[in-house]
Amino acid sequence: MTSSWERRAVIDLANIRENVKRVGELVAPAAIMGVVKADGYGHGAIAVGRAAVQAGATWLGCAHVTEALKIRDAGIEVPMLAWLHTLDTPFAQAISANIDLAVSGWELDHVARAAQEAAQPARVHLKIDTGLGRNGSAPADWETLLDRASSYQDEGLMRVVGVFSHLAVADEPERPETDEQLEAFNQAVALAEDAGFDLEVRHIANTPAILSRPDSHYDLVRLGLGMYGMSPFVGEEPERYGLRPAMTLTSRIANVKKVPAGSGVGYGLRYHTSEETYLGLVPMGYADGIPRSALNAPVSINGKTYLVRGTIAMDQFVVDLGPDIDVEAMLGSEVILFGQGGPSITEWADAAGTINYEIATRVSPRVPRRCVEGTWGESGE
Repeated sequence: MTSSWERRAVIDLANIRENVKRVGELVAPAAIMGVVKADGYGHGAIAVGRAAVQAGATWLGCAHVTEALKIRDAGIEVPMLAWLHTLDTPFAQAISANIDLAVSGWELDHVARAAQEAAQPARVHLKIDTGLGRNGSAPADWETLLDRASSYQDEGLMRVVGVFSHLAVADEPERPETDEQLEAFNQAVALAEDAGFDLEVRHIANTPAILSRPDSHYDLVRLGLGMYGMSPFVGEEPERYGLRPAMTLTSRIANVKKVPAGSGVGYGLRYHTSEETYLGLVPMGYADGIPRSALNAPVSINGKTYLVRGTIAMDQFVVDLGPDIDVEAMLGSEVILFGQGGPSITEWADAAGTINYEIATRVSPRVPRRCVEGTWGESGE
């Protein structure tokens, strides 16, 4: 009944590599930026970053400079882009670490001053808002931004090496807005080139666009969700695209007890047993990133699927095991929440009324990650 672990997320780096190689074949001659923000979508940014580069990704991408600096500190030297900034972003550190910086508008002056401090020109990607409505220069301000960037480039404070944007509905391929965004992007790129910028990369494609819009690949694609073996499309599993899920989330049965019919389970007593049955306790909860909102989510125990019953708590949840089990054999059994040998991460997302991106990224630091090479082949913690 004893075990060397109580809960863990097993990360298959071989699957990460295979996903990068698969996408590389799909988008060639475009290059791949492996997106490792949010600690590699919960998989571990440094391990995933190394695996992605080994498989052919020539760029890595992060939301925050602080994320990118940790990757640099780990000795990964490929080009990197960070795109989400505040007034407190350490721009000078980023420039010194050869991290490319996204600029949507206000950041331009701050990046120029940081370049002076670092005594090194910044590498800049200008972002145009083509319709997502988040970061990015408004089209009406684009030419002004180009003019200001050109002045700083002439002063030797920066080099504009890229233009990029982000798609809003590429995960719904039938919608017309993607066509409109690509047209707006083409216009923005043309204006940048007319302004004299010698662009190394133009990029707009995320995973759904990688898989459904080859006309969006340009020079570089940003591979996020697909690198981790998940599908961005409702009703379509990753295997359709040759992608292999990389994370398997597991725990152990911590307690088993028999209860009578009508027994309430969990906070709020929103579930009552329909018959005399055994309840199994799993020592994972919302503090581990398991969504409290998940209703009747599936888990796999000894090759059989069971459902989570009652409200998920901070540290634990309950599974109704049915009336006929071997209690001694069940206690300590492995519980697969999702991944290899168990339900899919999308089933958990559906149960929680959310998307697979969220399920993966919310797995908390309390859950140890173990990297493996191939199905359950150990490669260390």
